[in-house]
Amino acid sequence: MNAPVDTALLDDLLRTAAADGIARHVVGAVVTDAEGRVLLLRRPADDHLGGLWELPSGGVDDGETLTEALCREVAEETGLEVTAVGAYLGHFDYRSGSGRLTRQFTFTAATAGRAVTLTEHDAYMWADRAGQEKVSDAVRGVLATWRERPTT
Repeated sequence: MNAPVDTALLDDLLRTAAADGIARHVVGAVVTDAEGRVLLLRRPADDHLGGLWELPSGGVDDGETLTEALCREVAEETGLEVTAVGAYLGHFDYRSGSGRLTRQFTFTAATAGRAVTLTEHDAYMWADRAGQEKVSDAVRGVLATWRERPTT
């Protein structure tokens, strides 16, 4: 899978995160279906931020690029194969469950198939605009950027 994301952009994102004192990197994916609904996953009640609806997302491992991590995390959490990484939609910062300053970089991602298999979450939905309101304010901002971007 070749990501059309500019390597210079990815390098700049990581450089800026380091300069900002970010200790941990996370990637998130806006995955949509044919009707334009967004895939959301619900964190188990006994997990950090239990019950929160979120995008498929997860940590970047040592030696892994942002796009490699995105493909791996989407596959691990949903069973879907990323066929293309698209537009960079922005980032937001938060404190992880261990208290580390974390930055989530979010991209669009095209996937093969629609049969979702959960491994870390307890539910999923293909969310229309109303369903997308169930996410955090930070993710709501990313989704607003996604809705406003040109579709060329």
